[in-house]
Amino acid sequence: MTLIRSIIFLIAQWIFTLIYALFSPVMFFFNQHIRFRLLSGYAPGTLWLLKVICGIRMEVRGEENIPAKPCVVLSKHQSAWETVSLQMVLPAHAWVAKRSLLWIPFFGWLLALSNPIALDRSKGKESMRQVLEKGKQKLADGFCVVMFPEGTRIPFGQRGKYKIGGAMLAEQSGAMVLPIAHNAGKYWGRNSVRKHPGTIIMSIGKPIVTTGLKADEINRLTEDWIEGEMTKLG
Repeated sequence: MTLIRSIIFLIAQWIFTLIYALFSPVMFFFNQHIRFRLLSGYAPGTLWLLKVICGIRMEVRGEENIPAKPCVVLSKHQSAWETVSLQMVLPAHAWVAKRSLLWIPFFGWLLALSNPIALDRSKGKESMRQVLEKGKQKLADGFCVVMFPEGTRIPFGQRGKYKIGGAMLAEQSGAMVLPIAHNAGKYWGRNSVRKHPGTIIMSIGKPIVTTGLKADEINRLTEDWIEGEMTKLG
């Protein structure tokens, strides 16, 4: 039954994405902040389908920790769930994402309209330069910058190497870091069609003030909090 519900959700999600994407050309004519508000309407619809069809709900803890000014958001990455749910929780933000995602039919159109910091990871230092330059500009424009420090989806219960790009952006911009942990992979596994019913918990930590800290120390503080919180969620 779980597999059947998961397949039904997958079909429903693609239909919903297609319908939403058909209206995307209209959004092109609005500025970034209005575009963000229009695009964010995709998230509640998708999460509603997930709840009704698969029985997966969301609980957010620490929402009061989200700062009033733009920050660097460093989140655990386990599935596609967080790429949707964070749109429901965070203020205006921009993603740091792989450029190849922009080529995914329909979904890629919507992602492109959000004006992400799209990177070609094969370019190494050039990619890092883009994160720093474009990230600082996004922060100055009033957008949080969302990054997954582990770089890729990590199965629930496992731990990846925390890359330093987000911490470097925080150091150079002076922006606070907002750490986020969640247990989405327990119910919506990495590259898995099956989605198991339950409540995904998203835990938002207190902002890390980066003034006077070096990137490696910011990265360590972020990793310590996220992985400590993951132990509790596990």
